[in-house]
Amino acid sequence: MARNVEFSEEQAIDKAMEVFWTNGYTATSMRDLTDAMRINSSSLYNTIGDKRTLFIRCLEKYTEQRQQRFLELTQGQASPLEQLKDLIKVVTLSIDQTPAACMAIKASFEMAERDPQIHSILKTDAEFSYNQVRDLLERAIAEGQLHNDLDMEATAHYIVNSFTGWYEMYILNKDKKQIQKMGDFLIKTLL
Repeated sequence: MARNVEFSEEQAIDKAMEVFWTNGYTATSMRDLTDAMRINSSSLYNTIGDKRTLFIRCLEKYTEQRQQRFLELTQGQASPLEQLKDLIKVVTLSIDQTPAACMAIKASFEMAERDPQIHSILKTDAEFSYNQVRDLLERAIAEGQLHNDLDMEATAHYIVNSFTGWYEMYILNKDKKQIQKMGDFLIKTLL
């Protein structure tokens, strides 16, 4: 009689997230997942569920990690404007370190339009990023670091959407300097 393989569910989710992140949802097979997670399919179904349930768990974990990193970059002793500049620089400098692009961006294009639960997770994540950037803008204006006639809503959306566009540009051109120049330009437009 075959025995169930014992595994760390947290580590298994991490491995599955890597596969989904690289391949996307549609191109990932259950075999890809069980091979990466080093478990058999019955263990997967019995503990986590089906492929979609696993993807939801991975996407939730990914967005939680991303939000935590965002908070680390936007909370601290530096001025709000410096924090915003640092955030932009971190995105431009790290863009080539995620060769599979951003998992949330990939999921948006692949699934968000037709899956309400995935749409909700990604919308919440985008709103989080927007709110963090808007908060930095508000604080920078309050401290006199930015002009008080700045349209914070449009500017916050523009910054967050720039990040998405930079991933697309990097995927297409593999030109890190181009992304860094766009980041520098974005910073200059704020001042």
